[in-house]
Amino acid sequence: MGKFILRICNLAFDYYKRNRFSRGWIFAYDVFMTVLSYFIVQFAVTYPESFDSEIVCKVFPVVVVYSLSFILFKSYTGMMRFSEFADIKRISMALCTSFVVLFLLKLGLYNISGSTIEFANRYFPHYSIMVYHTALSFVFLVSSRLLIRGLYLDFYRKTQYSRDNNVLIFGAGRGGTIAYRLISHENCDYNIVAFVDDDRKLDGQNVGGIRIYHSQFALTQNFVERKNIKTLVLAVKVISNERKKAIIETALKLKLDVKVLGGLNDFVSDLSVNKIKDVQIEDLLGRPPIQLDHSNIKDTISGKSVLVTGAAGSIGSEICRQVMMYNPRCLIMVDHAESALYDFQFEMKNSERNKDSVDKMFFYVANVRDANRMEGIYKRYHPEIVFHAAAYKHVPFMEEFPYEAVKTNVFGTKVMADLAIKYKVGLFVMISTDKAVRPTNVMGATKRTAEIYIQSRKSDTVFVTTRFGNVLGSNGSVVPLFKKQIEKGGPITVTDFRITRFFMTIPEACSLVLEASAIGKKDELFIFDMGNPVKIYDLAKKMIELSHVDNIDIVEIGLRPGEKITEELLLDSENLKPTSNKKIMIAAVDIYDKEVVDNLINNLSDAVENGDCMTIVARMKDIVKEYVSNNSIYCDLDKDKRKP
Repeated sequence: MGKFILRICNLAFDYYKRNRFSRGWIFAYDVFMTVLSYFIVQFAVTYPESFDSEIVCKVFPVVVVYSLSFILFKSYTGMMRFSEFADIKRISMALCTSFVVLFLLKLGLYNISGSTIEFANRYFPHYSIMVYHTALSFVFLVSSRLLIRGLYLDFYRKTQYSRDNNVLIFGAGRGGTIAYRLISHENCDYNIVAFVDDDRKLDGQNVGGIRIYHSQFALTQNFVERKNIKTLVLAVKVISNERKKAIIETALKLKLDVKVLGGLNDFVSDLSVNKIKDVQIEDLLGRPPIQLDHSNIKDTISGKSVLVTGAAGSIGSEICRQVMMYNPRCLIMVDHAESALYDFQFEMKNSERNKDSVDKMFFYVANVRDANRMEGIYKRYHPEIVFHAAAYKHVPFMEEFPYEAVKTNVFGTKVMADLAIKYKVGLFVMISTDKAVRPTNVMGATKRTAEIYIQSRKSDTVFVTTRFGNVLGSNGSVVPLFKKQIEKGGPITVTDFRITRFFMTIPEACSLVLEASAIGKKDELFIFDMGNPVKIYDLAKKMIELSHVDNIDIVEIGLRPGEKITEELLLDSENLKPTSNKKIMIAAVDIYDKEVVDNLINNLSDAVENGDCMTIVARMKDIVKEYVSNNSIYCDLDKDKRKP
């Protein structure tokens, strides 16, 4: 008999899932239940007397008033199988309002005249009936919703999903409660078997009937195997970066699929399983959230005309997104890559956040090397702030094409800087790289040359340089490459098992760029706190663990042309000074004489016009004295620089 009832429940909920009750049906159900409760109360009060026509007449004002209250408070908008306190609150307010309206209407009619008293007695229930009816309606409407919710969770979900989908939620607070709601959604096939939390006071309590365990007990091989847990959802609103890393790494060692619940700082009103996402490598490498002085940044950008080059790139696009948060007068976005800029234009114009600022955004397919084209943009918009992010950045590729690297990274920067001076730009921010420090490749040398050029300018324009390392997930970076190699089944290729790099997330880097622009003064070079360098081999191993793909080999292929084992953020001769943000420091770099730099740049320009790669690189080595090539065809140019 029990199996038969269970089967009937499953069939009913299968139909319910395919044919959801619309709001109209729920509204009709609520009205019907209020009418039913009215007749039950009347029958109980007047029994053993029979119903008369007056009793039937009294149901009409009840239907009208209650229907209007349901519409007013939208009590029918919640999904019945996910009913919660908010739904009960709406029902309570609708019922109480209906009671008060009916009570006041009848009381008002009693105070007018004899005819209205007769009308009130004929068409309005007695006061006691109103009280009983409101109470019974509340019981019916709330209990029916809780019953449907309970049946759905207890009968339907427990039989639909196998133990292969068992999930452990880390966090029994607000985040865990939200995760519980999302996982109970119809499109999410997880079966929650336990909560886990670091708070010992919560051990033994429960959320929705599911027990909470202390992390020391639950994050063990024995517990995971006994409960047959396959997935851990990290759902904690406030957690230290170190603890977050530890939880994820422990879960990976236990062979669990790790997911994180995003959007915890926003009120979750919709049950969207998209908020539960796979854990990313950034979650294991990132540092504690950066604290920014938003008021300082807003004062710098708000109401200003801002120009961003390389706007469709990883860094440039994120700078644009963040700049729009501070209400600029206009934002001019320039990029040479047509397809990338087209896609970015679509994103920006269709972003909900930018819906009221579309007329402030301007997009240009243009090359920073084209002085006439760039001058036209400067002349039209007269930018007050320029973020120069356009650059070639791939080390081995630019080692093959020094002509292109110099034309864009050096002379593209020269074009932008010279126009900034001509059109009296207030602030010019150049995005540089750690590869400009003691460069061993063409790309790094071009960026250092560009740094030297803008630092030697003498004008009213404030030139600021920001220097940081690799950004996680940027176009062409190691993380997307490793992901593609894992998807293909391996192997992952690492140039050298000893190689290390500094890493930072794209939003983190761009946030620091904006703050540096707000505090920057003339000719300053800012270094960002990149944390400790990361071993690329260890990064590859962690990405394999996150993928849960077995038998992925890591192969050492040797250093590429121009590549070095370790990167640096500053020379030994560059001393650091603190700023108001402990993540940003000022490097005390040597400032070159303008006339000397101009002569060297002219020599480089002549070499570019000649087109000979060896001559181009040789002229850069004249400018950047510490530039010593590594594993490159240009090593022969460094015979005098190398130690015997």
